[in-house]
Amino acid sequence: MSHLDDMALFVEVVKAKGFRGAADALGIPNSTLSRRIGALEKAIGLRLLHRTTRKVEPTEAGQLYYERSRRIVEEARLVHEQLGDMLAQPRGVLRASVPEGFAIVFLAPLIAEFSLLYPGITFEFDLTSRLADLVSEPLDVAIRMGYPANSNLIARRLASLPRYLYASPKYLELAGEPSHPDELQRHKCLRMRAPSESSWTLQHEGETAQISVDGSLTVNSVAMTQRLATLDMGIAMLAERIVVEDVASGRLRRILPDWKATPIPVYAVTETRLLPAKTQRFIDFLHQRLSDL
Repeated sequence: MSHLDDMALFVEVVKAKGFRGAADALGIPNSTLSRRIGALEKAIGLRLLHRTTRKVEPTEAGQLYYERSRRIVEEARLVHEQLGDMLAQPRGVLRASVPEGFAIVFLAPLIAEFSLLYPGITFEFDLTSRLADLVSEPLDVAIRMGYPANSNLIARRLASLPRYLYASPKYLELAGEPSHPDELQRHKCLRMRAPSESSWTLQHEGETAQISVDGSLTVNSVAMTQRLATLDMGIAMLAERIVVEDVASGRLRRILPDWKATPIPVYAVTETRLLPAKTQRFIDFLHQRLSDL
């Protein structure tokens, strides 16, 4: 057990890049901290830190020990936090990566409600469609539309969003409005940058049509796809909820209205199943609110 305590001390030394900063953060004497780390190195039989008068940095063995120890220490901290959460409200900064279009349409209206329920939680949102690295980046959760590609991560399904085809009235005036999915092959189609978007699958009363689509524009942003569609650049496959205002204002029109596109799943992705209370409450809240969609 003492080795586990010393492991936690070692992690703090590496994070602080020195004994003095770590000792101040931990509230223990610098000499005590140095002695404990020395004892840990002796017990392991390897030098973990290079010590000079100017800095302290991990050796090759120390870097490996730090990377493994950091996760162990973090999981131990989370266990205590989850137990303590039975008696207290979750607190802390919640860092989330969320696609911009999804954040504006779906997440923004929910944040006010969540903040009232958990006033101790603050947020840092990275609004991006890129696949953030949950292992190396300081993120608690990533919200992703589409099936997660990394099987090493933990994914929880939050919702499944119905999708349909939309285009601007001007585009349809110039290019003509398709009356059957087969006609999409001669149209400009706005595709997402994903292997599954090289063809579109549409369904109507038991009939399925899988159409290879083409176009000069391929993007990795739902918001950009939606905007391009309103600018008469082609036909887009979009979630119904996202285009409500554009349809109401006449900027977009639903085409092939009897045909439904494949719904797009929404997932909360984390590095581990062992989550801090702030992250678990956020995921549970989103699942509850979005599942009705």
